[in-house]
Amino acid sequence: MNVTTRPAAVETRELTKVYADVNVVDHLSLKIPTASCWGLLGPNGAGKTTFLRMLIGNTAPTSGGLNVLGFDLPAQAAEARRRIGVVPQLDNLDPDFTVLENLIVYGAYFGMSRREVLERADDLLEVGALTHKADAPIATLSGGMQRRLSLIRALINDPELLILDEPTTGLDPQARQLIWQRLRELSKRGLSLILTTHFMDEAERLCDQVTVMDNGAILDTGSPRELITRHIEPNVIEVHGDGVATWYNQSGHSLADRHERIGGTDLYYVRDQRPLIEALSVAKDIQFLPRPANLEDVFVKLTGRDLRDG
Repeated sequence: MNVTTRPAAVETRELTKVYADVNVVDHLSLKIPTASCWGLLGPNGAGKTTFLRMLIGNTAPTSGGLNVLGFDLPAQAAEARRRIGVVPQLDNLDPDFTVLENLIVYGAYFGMSRREVLERADDLLEVGALTHKADAPIATLSGGMQRRLSLIRALINDPELLILDEPTTGLDPQARQLIWQRLRELSKRGLSLILTTHFMDEAERLCDQVTVMDNGAILDTGSPRELITRHIEPNVIEVHGDGVATWYNQSGHSLADRHERIGGTDLYYVRDQRPLIEALSVAKDIQFLPRPANLEDVFVKLTGRDLRDG
């Protein structure tokens, strides 16, 4: 089907899920286009996991409308699920099988024969840079290899929509870069991607659009650059050191458009960074780092600075 004639990858209308009188997902209305990478960002407990579970038909909405790839859920969840690939947050590969056997067993869940899986296996193993590991037991794979296997396993049914729940957590920089490269290639081929991540740089690099949510509700949606421009001054200076408090009380408060303190670091948000850098350059017992505003600044401003566990 031509991309331009396909329905939206996901469309929700006042989508709500209530647990114990709490709106875990609170009247979400959004439209995720096909052939795009859509980021879903939020702190722990924001409602992201519940939303994803509704997308794949594992959790029924309390109210509202949900359409995935043209199918109304939950009524047509089985039909939609056949066209969706899922990369879970934690790898759940079968340790008793080899790399290739994991693909064969997973393909059987979609009614694929061994022959059908083997016809796709060579290309998928190449996508995951795992051709040389086809007969290797899972226990012999590195964490990065297991993550790449989870990715290509999710592609075994040739899905139209790929859902990735924190796909690069725990990976080293080289493995992350390879996963990013593969996801970009998949997006260019027309696959629709929905990505949750706690790495803001990952969302900036991969996502065409980002939705920030908290307490079950959408806080804002836009491209990473649009969100940064809308919410954050263009320049940020990170400041730390024993002399920060004294310096700020004496002169620093007058040089920033906005000031935040996160952990042991002071963040100064400014449109013109030159006066602040000049003052910091002669201050004692202070270290500082100028940088452009980024998506992490947006995330902290919209969702707050408090640490949330679980």
